[in-house]
Amino acid sequence: MKTIARWALAGAMVFAGLSHLFWARKEFQAQVPDLVTDTLPIDKDGVVVASGAVEMMLGAALVVLPKERRRIGIILAAFFVAIFPGNLDQALKKRDGFHLDSDTARWRRLAFQPVLVAWALWSTRD
Repeated sequence: MKTIARWALAGAMVFAGLSHLFWARKEFQAQVPDLVTDTLPIDKDGVVVASGAVEMMLGAALVVLPKERRRIGIILAAFFVAIFPGNLDQALKKRDGFHLDSDTARWRRLAFQPVLVAWALWSTRD
C-alpha cells in the first residue's frame, strides 16, 4: 500500500511540476505571495518555475532513489509546509488561480495541505 501511495505521490509531483513549467504557469503565480517578490530578487514567474523544478525532482527522487526515500519524504513534507504560506496568502487575498475561484475552494485546499504532509511522511517510512 505504501509503495502505491508513494508512486501516486511521485506521479502527482511530476505532473504538478510540469504544469508549473508549461500549461499553468500564470495560474500558479496567483499563489506566490507579494512578500516573496518584494523581499527577494526574483519575480513570480521565477518562483513558479523554481518550485516546479523542485516538485519534479522530488517526485522523480521518490521513485529513482529508493534508499533515500525516508529522507526525500521528510524533504517533501517540508516543501509542502514551505508552500503553505503562499496558499494561505492566496486565500486571504481572494486571488483566483488554478481553479481556486471561490473562498470555499481556496480554504479546502488549505485543509488538504496537512494531508499532503502526512502522505509524504507515511508513504516513505519503512
